[in-house]
Amino acid sequence: MKGMGAGGEDCPFEFNFDPATFKVGDTVSYRVGGSFDGFPFVGTLIEVGDDFVVISPGESEPDARYKGTRESRPLVDESEI
Repeated sequence: MKGMGAGGEDCPFEFNFDPATFKVGDTVSYRVGGSFDGFPFVGTLIEVGDDFVVISPGESEPDARYKGTRESRPLVDESEI
């Protein structure tokens, strides 16, 4: 994303915002409902179903898996966190 990084640099992530083309390994921006509402998170898709995705939040929590909706910015229920 242009100009979204530190100091106006480009963001270091390339996101897939098209749920029709989601595949395992894609980097996505996802949301978490509840008290985290409005905060953007970055994760990697590790499973893609017809109406859901499973997201790994990455290095910060390498064993965590969050089930979310299959939409441009998946929504993860706060209870998953």
